[in-house]
Amino acid sequence: MVVSAWDELAFTRVIDDMVAESAPRTFAVVQVFGERLDARIAAWGLAWDGQAEIVGVDGDLRIGVRSPERACRLLAQPHDVSARLVWLPSGKESR
Repeated sequence: MVVSAWDELAFTRVIDDMVAESAPRTFAVVQVFGERLDARIAAWGLAWDGQAEIVGVDGDLRIGVRSPERACRLLAQPHDVSARLVWLPSGKESR
C-alpha cells in the first residue's frame, strides 16, 4: 500500500506553483540593420538567475551566456548591425 502526504489536487497545485516560480524568462535577440532599415529575430533565449541559453533561428548557434544582455553584445556586428533584447510577456499575458 502506497501512502501519500498529499491528495492529488493539492499536490498538483504545489507542483504548478513550483514550476511557475522557477520558470525561465523567454526573450528574443533582434538584430537591427542600419538606422532602423530592417530587423530580424536572430535568436531565442531562456534566462534564469545568473545565466541564459540562446539558440539561433538559423540553427547554427547554441550558446550559454551569463546574461541576456551578453547575448545581445555577441550578436551585434561592427558598423551596421545592432542587437536588441526583447522580453516576451510572462505568465498569463503571453498569449
